[in-house]
Amino acid sequence: MTSTATRPETSAPAPEEPEGRSGIAGLLELPGQAVRAVVRSAATTPGRLSVIAVALVVLSLVAGLVGVLSVQGKDNTVEGLVDHREPIASSAQQVYRSLSDADATAASAFLSVGAEPPALRKKYEQDIADAGSALAKAGSDVADVGNAAQQVDILNQKVPVYTGIVETARQNNRQGFPSGASYLREASQLMRTTILPAARSLYEAHTTKLFDEQESSSDVPWAAVALIVVLIGALVAAQLYLTRRTNRVLNIGLLVATGCIVLSLLWGTVALIVQGSFVASGRSDGTSQVDVLVRARIAALQARADETLTLVARGDGATYEQQFIGLAEKLVGADGKGGLLGEAEDLAVDTPGQQKIEAAEVAAREWSLAHLQVRRLDDGGQYKEAVDFATSVSPDSAAAAFTRLDTNLQAAIDVCRQEFLDDTESGDRALTALAPGVGVLAVLAAGGVTVGVRERLREYR
Repeated sequence: MTSTATRPETSAPAPEEPEGRSGIAGLLELPGQAVRAVVRSAATTPGRLSVIAVALVVLSLVAGLVGVLSVQGKDNTVEGLVDHREPIASSAQQVYRSLSDADATAASAFLSVGAEPPALRKKYEQDIADAGSALAKAGSDVADVGNAAQQVDILNQKVPVYTGIVETARQNNRQGFPSGASYLREASQLMRTTILPAARSLYEAHTTKLFDEQESSSDVPWAAVALIVVLIGALVAAQLYLTRRTNRVLNIGLLVATGCIVLSLLWGTVALIVQGSFVASGRSDGTSQVDVLVRARIAALQARADETLTLVARGDGATYEQQFIGLAEKLVGADGKGGLLGEAEDLAVDTPGQQKIEAAEVAAREWSLAHLQVRRLDDGGQYKEAVDFATSVSPDSAAAAFTRLDTNLQAAIDVCRQEFLDDTESGDRALTALAPGVGVLAVLAAGGVTVGVRERLREYR
């Protein structure tokens, strides 16, 4: 019997498991693996539903976040207009006004015979003090405000020089030296050519910044609007897809999510329209009128200084008289019915400031007539009588008419500032609870998507 030997069978080696990468290489592969997993999952209906749910949840939360940030930014801007920007602009206006008034008051004091009237001296010192405190406030925020920082430096340097020259003029005048008038004219020249232009530039820079922030507070938050519109379209598309796949007309979760986002859009649209309307009203009835009235008041103050300096110069004041005529035309126009006061009246039709502006126009015309009487007396050789009529407190004097003009202009400015504050604060109230409301509605929408898609996923288990 023949035996045969058989070779023991050797089993084929098992395929080796691919070794996974570790370290940085493994981390770099994770995004690719995640994408491939999503693609494999999306090949099935449950997978596609999961991808749709995640995308809608992320889009809801992103739209909500952008909406909250946009609304909060507008809210902060509007609050900043009331609490910060307008008071800063008002302080810059106070610098301009106080320095102009100081110049006019210093000139008036020199017309008094004998000792300087204590009331005028106190008024001058108060004007300089007010200008200093207002300058400190106006200079506290000059970043990104035009050339405001440069103007603050000029004012800080030149105002002490001006007050020093005025003090020298006072000392000479007290001792009866005629050089006192020359020093006063030198001080006024410094005020007119350097200090007031810097104060005007500072005021204009802050006012421009105020106008810019008013404009930005009314801008449409296009990024948030675009995301919300895209989200609404995505929610509608998702519901149509589910209707085709499941033959169910409504999905309560997605319907709730869509309702939340639509409510968010409508609420935001109405609130922003109301807010923009109030801010625009605050600009037209408030800051725009204040700007014109401030320029009118400064022109009146400078004209008053010219009126008194013409008398101080005693026969050598033709230049000041020409400046007075130019400023008077700027204030009321060549016919007495235009100029800055006419512009202010046109802006103030049917607003609370209209009555004050009309009273200022009447006072301006009375002052023009009083000034003509001052010039007739002075030119006729009646210098003392001209000075008395220019400085006395009698109701028909030039000083009294100017005081009425200045008082009514200040009252009109106060009324318009209050209009700005009232309208802007109303605009701020229109945004009350909008930012948290948009956030809550976005979260509810994300929850509605999650619940709505989860109900459909359960049908595949």
